[in-house]
Amino acid sequence: MFMFGFKPILRLALYRQVETIQARSSLREQLLRASESVVLNIAEGAGRTSKRDQARIYAIALGSVREVQAVFDLINLENPQAIKLADHIAACLYRLIHPKPKP
Repeated sequence: MFMFGFKPILRLALYRQVETIQARSSLREQLLRASESVVLNIAEGAGRTSKRDQARIYAIALGSVREVQAVFDLINLENPQAIKLADHIAACLYRLIHPKPKP
């Protein structure tokens, strides 16, 4: 079943991956906060009734995914699964923010 435009497991998968990553304390805390923000903003966006408001909240979630990816770069993360998952979530959010025009 799909909820919020994502399979429920997908919404939490990035956070679960991030929980296992070891990094300097300040970067680890930032990584956890950003990944929490992704999950919470996706849920909040799904609860909005207007498409414009949904897109605004999903854009915030996308910004948090980009923050996660930036920390991955800073720590030279060598976890292809986490990197691919972040890329996939970013792509899904982009499509929610910028839907394809109807023919």
